[in-house]
Amino acid sequence: MSGIQNKPYVCEEQPGRKAWCACGESEKEPYCDGSHKRKNTGMSPIRVTIDAKKTVAWCGCKESANKPFCDGAHSKLK
Repeated sequence: MSGIQNKPYVCEEQPGRKAWCACGESEKEPYCDGSHKRKNTGMSPIRVTIDAKKTVAWCGCKESANKPFCDGAHSKLK
C-alpha cells in the first residue's frame, strides 16, 4: 500500500513529537508505523516536535524541499 498522494495531509496537531513517514508505505499516513523496516525501504521517518496546537500540512507526495512539510511540490508533478 502506498500512502503517496498528490496533495498534503492536512491535520490538526497537538503539541508533541511526531514521526512523518518518508517512504510512503505506512498504513497510518502521514505518520510512520514502522513499515520502512518491515519492507526494507532503506528510509527512515523524519521526526519533528510540534510546540503548540496548530494545523499542519504534511507532505503527501514525498517530494517537498521542506520535508516533512508541504511546500507545493505536488503541484509540479505529473
